[in-house]
Amino acid sequence: MSPRIALVLVVLLAVLGGGAILYQQQERSRRPDNAGVLGQVLLKGLQAADIATIRIVEPKATQSGQTLTLQRGEAGWAIAERAGFPADIAKVREFALQLLNLKVGQSEPIGEKDRARLELDASGAQVELLAADGKQLASLIVGKKYFKREVDNPEKALGDGRFVMLPADAKTVYTVSDPLLLATTRTGEWIERASFQVAKVRSLQVKYPDGAGWRIERSGDNADWKLAGAAAGEKLEVTKANAASYSLSLLELADVAPVDAGDTGLDKPILVNVATLDGGSYAIKVGRLQGDNYYVSFTSAKPGDKEARLARHVLLIPKSKFEDTLKKRSELLAKKEARK
Repeated sequence: MSPRIALVLVVLLAVLGGGAILYQQQERSRRPDNAGVLGQVLLKGLQAADIATIRIVEPKATQSGQTLTLQRGEAGWAIAERAGFPADIAKVREFALQLLNLKVGQSEPIGEKDRARLELDASGAQVELLAADGKQLASLIVGKKYFKREVDNPEKALGDGRFVMLPADAKTVYTVSDPLLLATTRTGEWIERASFQVAKVRSLQVKYPDGAGWRIERSGDNADWKLAGAAAGEKLEVTKANAASYSLSLLELADVAPVDAGDTGLDKPILVNVATLDGGSYAIKVGRLQGDNYYVSFTSAKPGDKEARLARHVLLIPKSKFEDTLKKRSELLAKKEARK
């Protein structure tokens, strides 16, 4: 290789190397200052096994209260604000994993006005995770839902993610891809929904506060229902009697009332007394409606562990589950055929 060609090659390499360095510098200048945190875990160092308490404070909440505390005990997770009523373990696990897996999608500086707009100020939901000794493991402020496109009803839409903020860094807003729908103090979202259920009914009596009521009974599982005190010409509609009794085996919980619940209507309830074919009995009180749910309390002559636990609380059970059982006496009767 001649000296001239070697010199040309050296010059070309220098030019190319300089160009590469210039390109790298330009690309680096184009990158946002926060590029290093994108895709990073938000709550660093958090371990699921260390979490003993999850506390959620929702200042805007009205119905279920502004604070919900989930506590881990020997029997599982429970809701402190509902006198230790069991929480749905699957939902607690789901929420904990959501928090553990939160990753930074976007990160931007934020001022006081935007914090209020995104509900990352005192109006936002605050999530705090505590260890068994009460030491704080992590905390997070959960603001408005994040949408990639405009939606008609942001309150009801699921969202593509959430605006969040770390209390220790009030000048930075993050977006995460999980909408964190469980960041709520609504106890109905957290309770274990298994209710008491009454099967194989032998007799069913319903008595209303005004003294009216009815009673049906049968001698066996496949025997016909009979209406107590039926007058001449009155005939019980069997399908309605079956529905009235069978509905009691399908009860489910919507929520649990707080200990200090006010007007439940259980001082003047509808009384539902049930005897079963296996010798059990239930005394159920149905109070007033709260939205779409009845306040309900009950006692059982032979309660299992689950029923004994449920009987210590005032329950909220969907109205739809009692519709067939709470029918008026006249609604249980077969319609008389019109005379020709």
